[in-house]
Amino acid sequence: MTPHSPGAPTVPSRDSGARHSAAARVPRPGAGGRTRPPLGPSWFAAVMGTGIVADAAVTLPRTFPGLRDAATAVWLGAALLLVLLTVGYVRQRALRVHAGDPALVQFFGAPPMALLTVGAGALLLGRRVIGARAALDVDWVLWSLGTVLGLATACTVPYLMVTRHRFAPDAAFGGWLMPVVPPMVSAATGALLVPHVPAGQLRLALLQGCYAMLGLGLVAVLLVLAMVYSRLVHHEAPTGAVVPTVWIGVGALGQAVTALGALATAAPGTLPAPYTRGAAVVALLGGLGVWGFAMLWLVLATALTVREVRSGLPFAPTWWSFIFPLGACVTGTSALAARTGSQLFVWIAVALYTLLVAAWVVVAWRSLCHAVGRPDRREAPREPGGAPAPPGR
Repeated sequence: MTPHSPGAPTVPSRDSGARHSAAARVPRPGAGGRTRPPLGPSWFAAVMGTGIVADAAVTLPRTFPGLRDAATAVWLGAALLLVLLTVGYVRQRALRVHAGDPALVQFFGAPPMALLTVGAGALLLGRRVIGARAALDVDWVLWSLGTVLGLATACTVPYLMVTRHRFAPDAAFGGWLMPVVPPMVSAATGALLVPHVPAGQLRLALLQGCYAMLGLGLVAVLLVLAMVYSRLVHHEAPTGAVVPTVWIGVGALGQAVTALGALATAAPGTLPAPYTRGAAVVALLGGLGVWGFAMLWLVLATALTVREVRSGLPFAPTWWSFIFPLGACVTGTSALAARTGSQLFVWIAVALYTLLVAAWVVVAWRSLCHAVGRPDRREAPREPGGAPAPPGR
């Protein structure tokens, strides 16, 4: 496998004092002039995308013959990929190098979300494979690790952005959402664990913690989306491998809808009756409102992608930015379908899942060809160190 997050905007460090256009350059060697290791944190988005293809199948309001078996096989593949990437990443000891890179540090949000997605899959799909008790234990371990790492990322990366890096006015891109989305994924997946906690203060604390993480992530996401939108309207449109990162906004909003629905489902028996009803109202009305915004962002991201495809969209690991956001839209739409009984949401969820599977097949195949060294002619040209050079306008 090759680098990190090719095509992500380069943003100079505070020490350098230099300013560069986010659309004009790709990340350079890491801090201290060291060459980047070959495996970057953004490759964990492959685990996120593969895992949510499996998880979303369980939430669909319509089922199909063989779908659950296929989803279980995909979840096992995601779990294996998580192990391989984790071992490879830990062995190269690249944490400090990547933390010093203003672009790569954004993708530290991918490993926690990979842990959370595979953990949720263990609870939803793994029971028939490893047994109910083992599946629950696996989910607890992965959820706990993913939540701790996700909260650390959500706090640390903004701190590094404020204290160690300076950014050009056009530096904001979808990757800035990656550090702040993990707490929302923890909220949504943590809701699945609430019924497995003894009734009383422990269960209440878990539910309250999940709501707090949802608020943390959602407010931060809205702030970053405002910066990304400002960058889009005040500067040139993104090109090349940066374009898929616009889709991350879709995933963040879809994840918020999913979390609202999951937490409202987990609230009965934990919150007092008036607040249980309130959680259901917020999940429905708030979820519908956020879902509408997600559809607006989906149309914008699709239009920008089609525009770039016409001029030749180069393959890069950022293509995985298409997959998890689509999956989050599926789970969010399925949650609304279950809560409202609306056939409109049922068939939108099915249509989005069909698109998700088709996109996952394409991106997984292109990633496999990329990993074994068989890039096609549309792949971005390589710079020294393996990063794709951005295509010209």
